[in-house]
Amino acid sequence: MGALLLLTAACGDGGTETDPEPAADQTPHGYVEGAEETADTQTRLVLADAESGEAAVLDLATEETTALEPLPGVERALGDGRFAYLAGAEGRVHVVDSGGWTVDHGDHVHHYRTEARAVGTVEAPGLTAVHADTTRTALSLDDGTARLLDRAPLEDEGAVGEPSQRETEGAAGVAVPHEGRLLVPVADGRIDVRDAEGATVATLDENCPEAGGAAATRRGVAFACADGALLVSAEGDTFTGEKIDYPEDTEPAARATAFTHRPGSDTLAARAGDDGAWALDLAARSWTRVDTGPLLAVNAVGDGATLLALTEDGELRAHDLADGEVTASTPLLERPPGEGEPAPVIEVDTARAYVNDPSAGVVYEIDHQDDLRLARTLALDFAPDLMVETGR
Repeated sequence: MGALLLLTAACGDGGTETDPEPAADQTPHGYVEGAEETADTQTRLVLADAESGEAAVLDLATEETTALEPLPGVERALGDGRFAYLAGAEGRVHVVDSGGWTVDHGDHVHHYRTEARAVGTVEAPGLTAVHADTTRTALSLDDGTARLLDRAPLEDEGAVGEPSQRETEGAAGVAVPHEGRLLVPVADGRIDVRDAEGATVATLDENCPEAGGAAATRRGVAFACADGALLVSAEGDTFTGEKIDYPEDTEPAARATAFTHRPGSDTLAARAGDDGAWALDLAARSWTRVDTGPLLAVNAVGDGATLLALTEDGELRAHDLADGEVTASTPLLERPPGEGEPAPVIEVDTARAYVNDPSAGVVYEIDHQDDLRLARTLALDFAPDLMVETGR
């Protein structure tokens, strides 16, 4: 439904003053021009076939797909909540507006929908990560640089705009916009806080040696470090870091290098070497290691109690974080990915999880609150090698 402004006039006798009517151009709270505000989350999946380049946006409410122009050499899909970034041939990153997004105001949220469409491309070879706040999106690259995109052209004009480049001094993949600044791990383990022009305005007291992946949450930005995680939060213009150390005797091979999580949650998931997974509870400032066996993918439901793991033989399992025990399981994949093929992912929202199965040409929708019940099997006309969820 469209945004609607209701005007009410006070009634009374002739001596009672009425509130002045709002100006004709007054904008209702939450109004976004060209978009429809909705009561529910507008969840979409952006999917691509790595071999053929076929790509589409799947609306999970209607099951309708919007086909995109083929993307030659597409090999990676990342997202920022609304937009998907598909890394393709010759270093080109294709930006797709999924048409579904959520605006979080802390005490309430707004959900929006519009038509899905391709926005444009940006030269960003070696894409490793995408992070965004309300004003900028950072595309982090494996050469230690980041491309910064202004979100205003993306959201208002459907255009990529002119990206700016920032050096990150050799710490690849982790430049994160946060509260109007850019958090940049640099080669000696420092975390710089930089302004819109790239000038360093502060350096955190806490270091993050060998910084890896990062996750933006309501509690701040969590960076994976060689000695644990660093949670960076902001109070006004002041940024502080708090280290969450690994448990004693954690081997270097078991360190977390990248996080996955449900947007809005305080629990992050990560691989712990070849045969385990981590759950990082930011509220409790604690790590929990789960012996899962070899994995294809891992994610956290976000309730502080459940970890989802996709095993090498294609079975999805739910692990209780209290003891690591498997509480539910369901076989999914027709066959595991072969050598050199993209691994499936687990995308999670408040009620459902999604797992792509390229060999079967489907996406499985799982009710993670009902013993991993298979809720839907969503068929596609191509192999969904790559998948990212938006709208949350």
